[in-house]
Amino acid sequence: MTTPILEVRDLHVRVEDKDILKGVNLVLPPGEVHAIMGRNGSGKSTLSYVLAGKEDYEITGGDILLDGESILEMEPDERAAAGLFLAFQYPVEVPGVATMTFLKAAINAQRKARGEAEVTTPEFMRLVKDAGSRLNIDSAMLKRPLNVGFSGGEKKRAEILQMELLQPKLCVMDETDSGLDIDALQVVANGVNSMRSSERSMLVITHYQRLLNHIVPDVVHVFSDGKVVESGDKSLALELEAKGYAAYEKDVA
Repeated sequence: MTTPILEVRDLHVRVEDKDILKGVNLVLPPGEVHAIMGRNGSGKSTLSYVLAGKEDYEITGGDILLDGESILEMEPDERAAAGLFLAFQYPVEVPGVATMTFLKAAINAQRKARGEAEVTTPEFMRLVKDAGSRLNIDSAMLKRPLNVGFSGGEKKRAEILQMELLQPKLCVMDETDSGLDIDALQVVANGVNSMRSSERSMLVITHYQRLLNHIVPDVVHVFSDGKVVESGDKSLALELEAKGYAAYEKDVA
């Protein structure tokens, strides 16, 4: 039996004495794209932060396995080196740090953690040029401080560029469509779709079905009250768009 890229087992998480995740179970086999849909406050983003190892989230039960190994005791940088990547809903600005400097440092930190040689400057420039052209990223944008003064679309393109350069096993995208116009959404979706691979899994978290017109999922999960309450194929996203989440919340209640 093939080992899942991601397995979440009965995960319970508390934030500031409030239970947010209440028994999440999720399995992502290699090569699949899964979407999580749900209302604000249902726990979707909390799941993404806990996967990445964000502080101040108390895990009170369950486990998270990446490639069959528990990552609960790993620091965020160790999880990244193991192949996990989180694209944030609102990427942070980092004044004083050039985008190119950040990208090269991220690649080399990952390589060092894996015992690999650092990327050479010519190799790095080639990688960035190739990936940037696919994402319609202007070279002038890469000379600016990371995310400083970037539009919403530019920030998301910069994150997808990071993802392409790091080549993670598991891509977690937390509401990547937030603040994007249709042109930017298509560019970002094309970048994500170009990374589909039999050796990589993706978890796409979103409110709206429109993103899933561009990144078509293999499985859709409905999140309500801190857990998965329904799973199905891509038609489930269309049903949610038409009917909303109320029926699932009644079921939970």
